[in-house]
Amino acid sequence: MKKIVVFCGSSLGFNPIYKNAAIELGNYFVNNDITLVYGGGKIGMMGVLSETILNKGGKVIGIIPALLKKEEVVNPHVTELIVTKTMSERKILMSKMIDGYISLPGGFGTLDELFEGLTLGQLHIEQKPNGLLNINGFFDHTLKQLEVMVSEGYLKQENKEMLLVGNNVSELMLKMDSYIAPEKSAVINKVINHDHKL
Repeated sequence: MKKIVVFCGSSLGFNPIYKNAAIELGNYFVNNDITLVYGGGKIGMMGVLSETILNKGGKVIGIIPALLKKEEVVNPHVTELIVTKTMSERKILMSKMIDGYISLPGGFGTLDELFEGLTLGQLHIEQKPNGLLNINGFFDHTLKQLEVMVSEGYLKQENKEMLLVGNNVSELMLKMDSYIAPEKSAVINKVINHDHKL
């Protein structure tokens, strides 16, 4: 993988363990020549991750919607800054540019991006690895909700397993590197073929 998008909070949280995880991931990217693609911010987890990579000579591509492009928010030091008109346009551009997704601790925006990536994989629009860095058990309750969805018949087990979970950077990256996307189901093939006929 040459380019990975990372979703994470614009806050640092209360526990320094999350900041340290962002630093560790940033160092991994630099050591393995992986370009970071992210939301373009200089604050919170986003800022720590991007500055860790930039300070060691790594590459960072920031993609930010015009409505968020404020001097106190945007990181002016990124290797490349792309300004989009809308949030939706940013998501599409990120999707086309990257080889995989990683989510670190964050809020609504992080969960939105996480589940959009998984949905694209479930529908076989993409076949990219989608990783969750579950530092300090941050996402335990989110993962529990996925189990409820499976047990109640709203999520297939094989689709749940598309989400790659690691409790540390090395564990997660090993899973990302060895990911094999599930094959298309007969139902998905029917839907895709039907859409092509319209």
